[in-house]
Amino acid sequence: MADLVPTSRELEALKVLWKRKRATVREIYQELKPRESELAYTTALSLLQTMEQKGLVGHESAGKAYTYYAKVRRDSVFRKLAGGFLDRVFDGAVGEYVARALQSRQSSVAELEELEKMIAEAKKAAQARDEKGAST
Repeated sequence: MADLVPTSRELEALKVLWKRKRATVREIYQELKPRESELAYTTALSLLQTMEQKGLVGHESAGKAYTYYAKVRRDSVFRKLAGGFLDRVFDGAVGEYVARALQSRQSSVAELEELEKMIAEAKKAAQARDEKGAST
């Protein structure tokens, strides 16, 4: 489960669960249906059952229905997806990845300031690693 990356449809179901915390098959189906007009209720049920077998979700009995919940954290899944995309598309070139992301959408000042903070933190961590490596 630790290295599992969800499919596109599984990711959409996880987004519903991260937002709601818990949801029945019907609730997930109703949220996904407007985005996927071909989606049937039974397909949503099968999707959740498969996701449970993979360890992405769990369920609890709530009367006659099951309520499903995410067993994987949003930040962990997004980190894996971003890392995989970075490797597949940009051959691991972080600078080009960030540059293309910034070019593709207009960012707010707050978003850019948050990016600057992340870069400063990453720089400190890299410097600490470099210093540790030089001393061993």
